[in-house]
Amino acid sequence: MSAIGHYLEAAGIPTVSISLIRLHTEKIRPPRALWVPFELGRPMGAPNDAPFQTRVLKAALCLLERNDGPLIADFPENAPLSASADGDGWVCPVSFAAPVSDETPDAALRREIASLKPWQALAQERRGRTTFDQSGLSIDAVAAYVSAFAAGESTGQPLEGVAAAEAFKRIADDLQAFYQEAATAQPGHGAGFTDVLEWFWGQTEAGKQLLACRARAVGSDDKRLKFIAERLLVPAVAQARLNL
Repeated sequence: MSAIGHYLEAAGIPTVSISLIRLHTEKIRPPRALWVPFELGRPMGAPNDAPFQTRVLKAALCLLERNDGPLIADFPENAPLSASADGDGWVCPVSFAAPVSDETPDAALRREIASLKPWQALAQERRGRTTFDQSGLSIDAVAAYVSAFAAGESTGQPLEGVAAAEAFKRIADDLQAFYQEAATAQPGHGAGFTDVLEWFWGQTEAGKQLLACRARAVGSDDKRLKFIAERLLVPAVAQARLNL
C-alpha cells in the first residue's frame, strides 16, 4: 500500500498508510505513514477497543493535513493488553520436562522443540497453513542458528543471497511462529496473544536465547541488525513487560 500511495498522490489523491514494519516503510518512503508499535495483523491495536482504535485512526487521518512528506510519524501509545479469547485464560499452558543439570542451552532448546513438533504439526494440519517457513530452514536448523548467535559464535551466511540482518529477522520470526502455533494447538487452549507472549518470552528456552541474541545484536556495528534487534525482534507488549 505504501508504494500505491505514490501513484495515487501523483493523480492528486492524498494518502496515508499505517505501518507495522517501520524498516519496510523507511525503504519505500510513502507520502505519509503512521508507524504503530503493535503486533502484526493488528494495525489498529487490540480488538474490541473502539476508543483506542479511534485514536489510532484519528492520528493517521491528521497526517493528511501535512504536505511535507514523505514522512513517518510515530504513534505514541502501545496497544492495551487484551484478554484471552474466551475470557478464561490459558487452561492448559505448555510445560516442559525439568532441565538436566549439565544441559547446554543448545540441548535445552532442541529438547523443547522436539516436544513441540507434534503440536505444531497438528496446528498446521487444522489450519491448512502455517506462518513458519519465512527463512526456508527446518526448525532444527533455525534452532542451531539461534543457539550459535546467542552464544556469540560465527553463523556465517545462513540464507544464500540474503543480508545477515534480514536472515536474522526471518529466522527469529520462524522460531517464534513455531512456538506460537504449537502452543495454540494444546488441549484446553484459551490463550490470547498476550498469554502466548508471556509464556514464550518468560518461560521458554527459545525466548531466553532470543533475548540473548537481541543483546548481542544491539551491540553490533551492523545498523540494520541493531535496528531489527531493538525495534522488531520483541513485540512491543513483551518489551513493556520485560522492561526492554
